[in-house]
Amino acid sequence: MAFFGKVLNQQLVLLLLVLVGLIVKKLRILNRESEKAVSSLLVNVLLPCNIIQSFLGEITISAEFVKSCILAILIAACIQIVSVFAGKLLFHRFPQEKQAILRYGLICSNSSFVGMPIAETLYGSLGVLYTSLFQIPIRFTMWTAGLSLFTNVNKKDAFKKLATHPCIVSIFIGIVLMLTRAELPKFLGDTVYSISKTTVPISMITVGSIMADADVKSLFSKSILYYTAVRLIAFPLLVYGALKLLHTEALLVNIAVIMTAMPAGASTSILAEKYDGDAQYAAQLTFVSTLCSIVTIPVISLLFT
Repeated sequence: MAFFGKVLNQQLVLLLLVLVGLIVKKLRILNRESEKAVSSLLVNVLLPCNIIQSFLGEITISAEFVKSCILAILIAACIQIVSVFAGKLLFHRFPQEKQAILRYGLICSNSSFVGMPIAETLYGSLGVLYTSLFQIPIRFTMWTAGLSLFTNVNKKDAFKKLATHPCIVSIFIGIVLMLTRAELPKFLGDTVYSISKTTVPISMITVGSIMADADVKSLFSKSILYYTAVRLIAFPLLVYGALKLLHTEALLVNIAVIMTAMPAGASTSILAEKYDGDAQYAAQLTFVSTLCSIVTIPVISLLFT
């Protein structure tokens, strides 16, 4: 029960931060332009610092640890492959304009904005480290199979976006620092640490601000509720069962389950809007799955991690 209380408390904190985002958007303290600027700040500065910071902790590098890191990437890759084919199978009966959004929402969850803060709260810097490794296959799928749902994908451009993405670059910087045992100058290390600590509140406030645009009247449609059940309940249970059968290391199971229990990512509505998809439906999908995750994540964490 102590663990459940910890998870529930964290979710309530995140909920309040989301509500702050909703309020500041309604009060017009944030608007669409400033929202995009803050999102850009998160992706390009705050999350990369958070990732680098996770590699600077007291981590004992052993053959077992390296094996766990490689396994984390392989597990994430398998989950992404399953999500691509599962989306095609599970959402084929819905209208074409909604299919792309539903399938993308299954491929790309909010594993960075929401997932990293939760992993850090529950499992510390090692949780962030494994979560950041999970981002490599997720980002690859996002810029290939995910983006192809909205527009034609140039393979060269997709690889370039992956290789130059700030979160991916920061992972490799973190790995180099960890393997070489290099210490950052104190002023630089303190700066990275200070910035990393702003990630949770800023990311959740941004999520709340994005959610404020959703049309409340048509939120709980059958397709959105169906997606939410698959994304937040069925998918993490499937991952849990598969990894338990394979006798996977407990922490990796926990991280994998938490990552697959994340709601739809904000990029779902961003890409839908950019490529003339149903951006309002995408925003509703993000809103409902994020709202429901406030209940499902603590329950999933208690029962299956």
